[in-house]
Amino acid sequence: MQVLFLGAPGSGKGTQCKKLSAKLGLAHLSSGDLLRAAIRENTATGLKAKEFMDKGLLVPDPVLIDMFREALSMPALKKGFILDGFPRNLAQAESLDKLLDELDMKLNAVIDMEIDTSLLEERLVGRRSCPNKVCNNVFHVKFAPPKEADVCDYCQSQLVHRSDDKVEVVSSRLETYKRETEPLIGFYKGKGVLQSLNADDTPEHIFEQILKVLQVSV
Repeated sequence: MQVLFLGAPGSGKGTQCKKLSAKLGLAHLSSGDLLRAAIRENTATGLKAKEFMDKGLLVPDPVLIDMFREALSMPALKKGFILDGFPRNLAQAESLDKLLDELDMKLNAVIDMEIDTSLLEERLVGRRSCPNKVCNNVFHVKFAPPKEADVCDYCQSQLVHRSDDKVEVVSSRLETYKRETEPLIGFYKGKGVLQSLNADDTPEHIFEQILKVLQVSV
């Protein structure tokens, strides 16, 4: 099974991807994680990507596609995979289509996590993150507060308010998503693989809906 998740920052797609990965035993592939792994392992693609990142530049689409080609060609992914955070725009979606054709693969479903923008802003701005890389848990001042204010429940590190969760940055991130990524909804709807779900619900109920869409028993 090959599944792609769409959703604005704060929609909860990362959480659902992890839950689905654990449930079905599928690889959870995000461009960020793949980039970090490729750089850490000094792969040819990782070295190319690092050249751009060291200069503060975005990694070009051809390099990203090469990175996904390496990942998707691994024997372990024959069972399937979950894509999270890629593609981000129409050009990347078209390149991904060509890559999947090349590898004789196809997307079985594209799940769009729908939620009102005002709720997204509240979710993102209220997030507090554990800086401990081993722990890396995330809390929310309103929806999932820590037992002790600004202290991680699990490792007692001082929680931080990440720079990309500040109000002005959140607004910019959401605008970028609307401009660049939202058009993918129409793109995949035209291919007959899009399934839209209400992401303004409990994580447990959203996950049940995802399993129902994918025709997987709970």
